[in-house]
Order: sequence, then structure tokens, then C-alpha cells
Amino acid sequence: MRNIWLLFSKYNAFFLLIIYFLISLILLIKNNSYQRASVWNSSNKIIGETYDQVNELKSYLSLGRTNDSLAAENALLRNQLSSSFKSDSIKKVTVRDSTIKQQYTYTLAKVINNSINRKNNYLTIDRGTKHGIVKGMGVTSAKGIVGIVWNVSENFATIRSILHSDTKVSAQVNGNIGSLVWGEGNNDSRYVYLKDVQTHLTIKKGDKVLSSEFSLFPEGTNIGYVVENRIKGGANDTEIKVKLSTDFSTLQYQYVYVINNLLATEQQSLESQNKIE
Repeated sequence: MRNIWLLFSKYNAFFLLIIYFLISLILLIKNNSYQRASVWNSSNKIIGETYDQVNELKSYLSLGRTNDSLAAENALLRNQLSSSFKSDSIKKVTVRDSTIKQQYTYTLAKVINNSINRKNNYLTIDRGTKHGIVKGMGVTSAKGIVGIVWNVSENFATIRSILHSDTKVSAQVNGNIGSLVWGEGNNDSRYVYLKDVQTHLTIKKGDKVLSSEFSLFPEGTNIGYVVENRIKGGANDTEIKVKLSTDFSTLQYQYVYVINNLLATEQQSLESQNKIE
């Protein structure tokens, strides 16, 4: 307390100047409408700019929650796509029963680990058996296919990426069906190859490549587009280079969708009976 008193005593002229200045400023603003309006306008501008900065900071900090919300909404919308349903119509003479039956549902998951530079690449997602995930389900990103569920625990699952030497996906381009593969010696995560295509004449650079009806993915799921079409050996030995729509280099910590084919069990059960016979 004594030190404060000594400080005021030593610099009393300065403090008196500040006090008189503030009193004069208040009287000037209070008794003059022009100065009063100028001060209010300036203060409102400063306050408004401060609020803008604070709101921008809050918006940035809430991006994580916003992304979570949007990804969940996308999963809900995917479940309502027409490609998630199959025609289940029956026609007998004059009796017709036309309905649609949902065939695919989508479960939202986040990629927590991802490799792209190996011969056989895998991803790990934060969903497992507890969330209805089983081996063999297809996985897509918002832009295109990702891979196939391989191993599953209660809370996690590993995905055998399309960037894997053993992963093969039935794909189509302009009605021509082939097998989509990672490719021997391929070390570029942007490209895969479409092989065993019956014709190359109707396929050109820029054509879209989609999943076929024989794929475990819904027919028409986006894969990528043709960047090169060449004949390796004979006329039937065609190799089509495809640029993937999914950017695997940025997939870590991003959302993906695990596809559940609701009719898969019924189909597999029927096909297993043929093997027994």
C-alpha cells in the first residue's frame, strides 16, 4: 500500500493529466452530438469486428462436429438411394405386385490407419462386430470404392484395400465388363488396371469406370475414369489404366461407408447348396 502511495506521489502530475483528459473527453462527447455519434459508430465497428473474429474462431473449432454431422447425414442419404434398393416385382397373368425392397445399407466409419506404398495395403476403421460389420462387406468413400472388409474385432475392422494384389473387383466401362486389379509392380496409389475386357474399341480416355452387377458393391458405384487404353499382346489382351476417384493418400482420419448387402446371406446359402451337389 505504501509503495502505491509513493508511486502516486511521485507521478501525481501525470495521473492528474490523465484524469483531466478523461473528464474533458467525456464532457466533449456528452455535450456534442457529432462527437458522440462518431464515438458510438467507431465503438460499434470495433465491437462488430471483434464478434466476427470470435465467431470465425468458434466456427473453426466446431468443424470436427460439423464434419461428423455431415458424414452421418451422408450415410443416411445413401441408405435412401435408389441403388440401395432392388426391384421385387412379381407378374403372373393378370396379377401384378410391384414393390421395391432395400438391398443395401451403409454404416459410417472413420479410417484410423492406412497404408498406400506396399504391395498389399490395408486400412483400419473404428467399427467392428458390435456395429454389425462382418468380413466380406464392401467399403466406399464419398468419391468411390475403397476395399473389402477382411478381419473384424468387436470395435475395429481391417479393410483389404483396392491397392492390394489379391483384391479384384468386377467393373464396367461403356457396358464392357472386366476385372479391376492393383497391378503387378504398381506403386502409384492413384491408379489401378481394368483387365479381361472383351473389347477395347468402344473405350476411350475419360470414360467413367463403375462397379458392375457382378460386384459386391451396388451396381454403378463410382470407381474412376480411363486414362489409358492399350493392347499389350494380341487383340484380346487389353489393359486399361484407371485413375481412382478415391484419393487414398488423404484417406486417413476421413470417413468411409461400409456396405451391408441385406440379401447376401440368402444368396450365399443358395450358392452353397450348388457346391454340395
